[in-house]
Amino acid sequence: MMVLTKNLGSGIKKVIINDPSTYNSLSLKTLTALLNTFKKLDKDNSTKVIILEGAGKGFSAGHNLKEVRSLKKRSKYLKLFNLCSKVMIQIVEGRKPVIAKVHGAAYAAGCQLVASCDLAYSTNDAMFATPGVNIGLFCSTPMVAVSRKIHKKRMMHMLLTGEPIKASFAKEIGLINDCYSNNVLDKEVLKVAQNISSKSNLTIKIGKQAFYKQLEMPLKKAYAYTSKMMTLNMMAMDAKEGISAFLEKRKPKWKHK
Repeated sequence: MMVLTKNLGSGIKKVIINDPSTYNSLSLKTLTALLNTFKKLDKDNSTKVIILEGAGKGFSAGHNLKEVRSLKKRSKYLKLFNLCSKVMIQIVEGRKPVIAKVHGAAYAAGCQLVASCDLAYSTNDAMFATPGVNIGLFCSTPMVAVSRKIHKKRMMHMLLTGEPIKASFAKEIGLINDCYSNNVLDKEVLKVAQNISSKSNLTIKIGKQAFYKQLEMPLKKAYAYTSKMMTLNMMAMDAKEGISAFLEKRKPKWKHK
C-alpha cells in the first residue's frame, strides 16, 4: 500500500507515505491514495488531528520523474499536476489540522506537501528544496504552497537556484515550526497533536477554515468575515461550555457542537 494509516489514540491518526524505494515519490497512485485518505479522515468524527510522515530514509522527493517522463501527453501531465493540487487543497480546506513530520529530504512537491500542512516539524538534519529549475522544470505548483508560507525573495531564491535549505533556516523563514534531534522529534510532534486533540473539534474546524479564508481577503472584508465566524462560534455549545469552565476554574467538557 502506497499510503498507510495508524491510530495513535486520542483522536490522532498518522498517515504514512509508504513508497521508500522511490523516496516516497508522489506518483499518480500515491497521490490518489493520499487524496482518498485525507478525504476519509476529514469525514471521520473520531479523527481530531492528522500527522503526515514518510517511510524509510526521508519524507518525499516530489514527483516520480520516471513516471513523469513516461506520460508524454499534455493531457496526462495536466492530470498529474491537477491531482497533486487537489491533495494540497484538501489538506488546507479540510476540517482537521494536519502536521507534517519531516526527516531526510522534502523536495519539490514534497516541499509543497510540507508547506500545505497546517504545522510542520522536522529533524535537525532535514533538507528542503524546490529544485525543479535544475532539470528544466520550474517548481510552479510547489511555489503556490511555499510562497504562502515564506517571504517572496526567500521563495525566489529557492526557485531560481534550486539550492536546498537546512531545517534551521527553514524554521527561520517560516517554512516549518521547529526542528529537533532525531530521537526527540516523535515525542515533540505527538505532544503538539495531543494538545490540539484536547480542544473542541468544532472550534478547531471553525478556526482553521476561517484562518485560511481571511488571508485572501482585504482588511475590512476579513474583519467583517471573522466577526461573523466568531459570532457563529459563540452560538455553539462548546463556546458557552469553555467560557463557563474558565470562569468556574474547571476543565471544559466538550460536546463538539
